[in-house]
Amino acid sequence: MIPTEPATRPAAAQAAARPPLPVKIVIAGGFGVGKTTSVGSISEIAPLTTEAAITEVAAGVDDLSHTPRKTTTTVAMDFGCITIDPTLKLYLFGTPGQERFGFMWDDLVEGALGGLVIVDTRRLDDCYAAVDYFEHKQIPFAVAVNAFDGQVEHTLEEVRWALDVNDRTPIVVFDARERGSVRDALLVVLEQALARTEG
Repeated sequence: MIPTEPATRPAAAQAAARPPLPVKIVIAGGFGVGKTTSVGSISEIAPLTTEAAITEVAAGVDDLSHTPRKTTTTVAMDFGCITIDPTLKLYLFGTPGQERFGFMWDDLVEGALGGLVIVDTRRLDDCYAAVDYFEHKQIPFAVAVNAFDGQVEHTLEEVRWALDVNDRTPIVVFDARERGSVRDALLVVLEQALARTEG
């Protein structure tokens, strides 16, 4: 007798057969804070970047004093993705950091579950626009302080005070060059977004 396949598969097998849930996360922050690096560090595909050379004109507008070796800048967006587990896949969209490209943000954040605002503590004022944007749009976000050269200039409480974000907004230290560190920061965003949904 030929065995027949059961009419219904176990729930675990059914879940494994489903494609992972797509979740959009926006990575924002000022010029040269590590957005492109973060996407590139964690993406499981070759990241899509829209980098352009920094011209003499742009160098006169953008502050390169803290990033003297930076020769390119994002002019549209960065894109990458990472499968967290069989049920969840993050699609990452990095915004351009300069204020003159701010007109693109509304399109980039459309449908986003949450945001990660990357901060360089040597120039906190560069990330005010991103914090204000997410607060105004009521998109849950976390603040990730990029540890340039392995150190930060201010404590997390000082950063919270300077950015004027409430106690419910997570602030973490991470390294944009390290895959695991970027993953942990993104998981904080997911937790924040889920808490907002459940609340």
